[in-house]
Amino acid sequence: MKPFYVRELSVYPVGSRRIRLLAVAVLASLVANFETTIATILPLLLKDLSMSLTVYGLIAATSVLVGGLSAAFGGILSDRWGRVTILVPTLTVTAACNFLLATVSTSGGLFAVRCLMLFIEGAGITITASLVRDFSPRLGRAQAFAFWTWGPVGASFLASLIASVTLPMFGNRWQSQAIIMGIVSLVLCAVIIWQIAEPSAALRAQVMQAESEVSAEEKIDPGKVRELFKHPHLWAHVFGNTGWQILYWTFAIFGQTILTDAFKVTTAQANGIVALGLVLNALAVIVVGRVTDRLQLRKPFTAVGTVLTIGMLAYYIAIIGTEVSSAHVTLVYAFLFLFMGVAYVPWMANFSENAEDVDSRLQGAALGIWGMVVRVMIVVLLVVAPRVVVVGGWHTWLLVGLVGQAVFLASMVAFKGRWRTAGATMITSKG
Repeated sequence: MKPFYVRELSVYPVGSRRIRLLAVAVLASLVANFETTIATILPLLLKDLSMSLTVYGLIAATSVLVGGLSAAFGGILSDRWGRVTILVPTLTVTAACNFLLATVSTSGGLFAVRCLMLFIEGAGITITASLVRDFSPRLGRAQAFAFWTWGPVGASFLASLIASVTLPMFGNRWQSQAIIMGIVSLVLCAVIIWQIAEPSAALRAQVMQAESEVSAEEKIDPGKVRELFKHPHLWAHVFGNTGWQILYWTFAIFGQTILTDAFKVTTAQANGIVALGLVLNALAVIVVGRVTDRLQLRKPFTAVGTVLTIGMLAYYIAIIGTEVSSAHVTLVYAFLFLFMGVAYVPWMANFSENAEDVDSRLQGAALGIWGMVVRVMIVVLLVVAPRVVVVGGWHTWLLVGLVGQAVFLASMVAFKGRWRTAGATMITSKG
């Protein structure tokens, strides 16, 4: 028997109904990321708990590792039991854990609460990506994943915006942000429970180029996860993008801390700089997603965005420790996030399609495996980055991120898909 909040669709939604359900999946992604955001208050948290960056790195690494295991199993179980069955409880309980976070007064307490939160959250985030795939035929896949990236990007923006406005109002007390995140997350969870639905297993098993191609074919065998391990191009996707994610997660975890340390801005100013970069990223992913869907080309956009990111990152590293204005730093940071958006969304669509071509029933498993590998990388980042920074400064660690971008660029050779349009046979979309 399904839980009360599960609404399973036996007929694939089309038109405005599909768009509405896709929007709910994107909202779930935003909530899943927002309710575990801590970068906005990290500079204050380190000071209040008398905790070094190295100690925080160890705490965060362990909690992310716990979340990584949860992500892998959550993706696999969502293919078998359904997306919503697992997603709704993870979102709601994690949201409530923010009130527990506000009571933390020691590094040990922080460790316990963060492990609990990320274990619950790990399963939720990859499931939201699976839901987005379920509601997005290939002619709109990249644009759908562009909106999905509004989850992590929008969560960081929302948290940064709230922090930049409310921290001064509450005497720069980081506990205020935990309470605000808990309240906002629970309200959004109520909206999600009210509106969320998912396609049946038979519908999820189909590969759709467009809405009009939906059939009623029954194909509910969940498939064998080991089939994914036989395809080198999927591993190139997973490990190549994990290299790309080094830079993203460095900014997601330490972005405000880098700005306050390297450029001597306040925590509120740092959150404002990050918020602007995230706005440009959010706009870039939508525009690029629409264009790449129209052309049905993924790899060229990913390659160009990565090359531009590498160039801008090299410049960002070069200005660390120099006398530059906050406006200059803001502009560079904004362009970095814009170029990262150009690269990411076409890759996400490419990975989803490549995995779908192997077995359309295993989208949750493929995304779960990717999520687990990325989280293992985050664990290494959290342990190693603070030590590198102590010895060589932030510019040294960002060079590691630069290498990760280069690895991602090289891995594209193995991806399946075209590098150019197919002339007269090119698939186009009117949407």
